[in-house]
Amino acid sequence: MTTLMTVLGIVVFVIGLLFSIAWHELGHLSTAKLFGVRVPQYMVGFGPTLFSRKKGETEYGVKAIPFGGYIRMIGMFPPGEDGKVTTRSTSPFRTMIEDAREAAFEELQPGDEKRLFYTRAPWKRVIVMFAGPFMNLVLAVVVFMGVLMGFGINTQTTTVSTVSDCVISQNENRDTCRKGDPASPAKAAGLQPADRIVAFDGERIEEWSVLQERIRETTGPATITVERAGELKTLEADLVENRLVKYDDGRVIQDEYVTAGFLGFSPATGVVQQTFGQSVDRMGDMLTNGVEALIALPSKIPALWDATFGDAEREPDSPMGVVGAARVGGEVFNLDIPPQQQVATMLFLVAGFNLSLFLFNMLPLLPLDGGHIAGALWESVRRHTARLFRRPDPGPFDVAKLMPVAYVVAGIFICFTLLVLMADLVNPVRIS
Repeated sequence: MTTLMTVLGIVVFVIGLLFSIAWHELGHLSTAKLFGVRVPQYMVGFGPTLFSRKKGETEYGVKAIPFGGYIRMIGMFPPGEDGKVTTRSTSPFRTMIEDAREAAFEELQPGDEKRLFYTRAPWKRVIVMFAGPFMNLVLAVVVFMGVLMGFGINTQTTTVSTVSDCVISQNENRDTCRKGDPASPAKAAGLQPADRIVAFDGERIEEWSVLQERIRETTGPATITVERAGELKTLEADLVENRLVKYDDGRVIQDEYVTAGFLGFSPATGVVQQTFGQSVDRMGDMLTNGVEALIALPSKIPALWDATFGDAEREPDSPMGVVGAARVGGEVFNLDIPPQQQVATMLFLVAGFNLSLFLFNMLPLLPLDGGHIAGALWESVRRHTARLFRRPDPGPFDVAKLMPVAYVVAGIFICFTLLVLMADLVNPVRIS
């Protein structure tokens, strides 16, 4: 059964991956056709074609390697300065440029002269290139919000799990009381496990983060209203100062401590449906964390190398590729949690993949979508500046001249992808 559920989890993730890729390329396809650009091909995957069908002027298909996808648009790059497409040079860099230029025109047909991508206004090209990543962002937001509001997430609640017997500074790294340690305010007040705190000092409380903040900013007498066995009870507590671990925006700051109010209990965890406002806040946190993770990506390569070719442990926040994510997808269906939470976790995984696709593709580097967007924006700036100073129109910005840089970037990405692939195979990230 374990093997069957693992395979099922991998298959479900791969289906979600293929849908995400198809959804991304649909954004490019629909906007390109909207602006009259001819699109000969729409493909999900790379390598040998498994299935294809031509409808109208576009061939739609699925290829064997589900690690990406593409659409082919006529005239991605303008002709050279001499107006030609097939000029050649002994320079390897010039050869790269002209090969890219020739590929952009290789399926040119009579009547396509007015349907070339580079002839569209810069703002239209920005929309076409942004539409793909934007579709991933939309999918991520919809799935995240649906899971948060529909299924809920496992989070700390205002229900009491355990009550501390005494006051211990958290920087002492011990959990047993010593002679002379004062009783915790919660213990002295009569707080019990399974009590649900509904109000603090008369203020209605529904979220653990709010309760935690109120406790930390309070010392001295306070009233705590709890629901116990269906009845409301009001307890009198005398909070004290204590050295506690520091929190920043809900996250623990390791090895940093603050002096704050202390009550003395641990919150229980449970699956809690989030409100629309809470879901929006969490979505904002995910975007922020995603950007921070992308910025920190280069700094994680040494540890990833050591985990792959050395004896170092794989860090939980280590970069993970498609193979690693598929393995995690296989583990999800083996977790000892209710089936609805397994589904929610899998949806979170697919949504996180889409969020990563959006952020990664927005990097202003060729051959990524962000590189083409940057080229179109630069062309717009050049043309507006020329008009402002009444200079001749500089014409379209020749993105093809950046192809040598694009090959270098692509080479770096390929090396990084291979490193992550090796790490995912020999030392994978595990959630179970």
